Amino acid sequence: MTALLEYLHQTAPATPVDVLVRRGNEGLLAGHPHVRRVLIWDKKHRKYAALWDLLSQIRAARYGRVVTLQRFASTGFLTAFSGAPARIGFAKNPLSRFFTRRVPHVIGDGTHEVERNLRLLTDATPTPLVPPRLYPSAADEATVAPYAAAGPYVCLAPTSVWFTKQYPEAKWLELLAALPAGLRVYLLGGPPDVAACERLAAASGRANVISLAGKIGLLASAALMRGAVMSYVNDSAPMHLCSAVDAPVTAVFCSTVPAFGFGPLSSVSFVVETREKLDCRPCGLHGHAACPRGHFRCAYGIEVGQLLNSVSSYQ
Repeated sequence: MTALLEYLHQTAPATPVDVLVRRGNEGLLAGHPHVRRVLIWDKKHRKYAALWDLLSQIRAARYGRVVTLQRFASTGFLTAFSGAPARIGFAKNPLSRFFTRRVPHVIGDGTHEVERNLRLLTDATPTPLVPPRLYPSAADEATVAPYAAAGPYVCLAPTSVWFTKQYPEAKWLELLAALPAGLRVYLLGGPPDVAACERLAAASGRANVISLAGKIGLLASAALMRGAVMSYVNDSAPMHLCSAVDAPVTAVFCSTVPAFGFGPLSSVSFVVETREKLDCRPCGLHGHAACPRGHFRCAYGIEVGQLLNSVSSYQ
């Protein structure tokens, strides 16, 4: 989504842009220089009443163009009945018949999601792609400055919402044991990840492994990853944070594959996958709560040495 903000700033800098996000994500756009207003949908409290309230706000704003990046009926509803002259979204959206521009959305052919999204606004996709970008504030930078100043470090975001997109804890422990002793390690995550990160730090046996999960926000985490020797992540949100601040990143893909179009876009980036040819991989777009086959070889087959290659030049 932030790549679209960059594209609009380049092509129509005088046009004000408002953004709708789910509650909990608004902090990512705090202080964003290309966003006029952030609308928030609280899906956990009066979900559908809040959706109707949002529609009233959107219609009252009299937008000239409303664009939805999602393929769900909820945002399709807001777009279709926004009253905007231009109503744009993907053809897969259940309410796309009410859009004025419908764009195909094909997953699996290697097209990156950034390019798919940009096609909503232009038939001439920029080359190279307009990258996503986030803007950590001065306060975010100040929050992480003491950690960054302590010496060379790596960041590790070990968790994922989906079990089959998460490199196993035992494998992360192997990596922590193999990383150069002089590197500090900062474990990152949100409040739900605190227990997992603290458990990993304690089990590592390394004095210089520090869990910051739940202690710093998303933009501060992005600022910290930007200055790291390397950031190790799953196919999950921290990977996209790295792309948005051009942080060096090694992305571990377990049950999913980069061909879906959600791989890292940092100028220094590595993708790690199992070398074993598995007829069950990929087993789904979003991952599962457990391995459907029960063996999880797509994760356990990834050797820690593959991850270490991205810091092999560190002395």
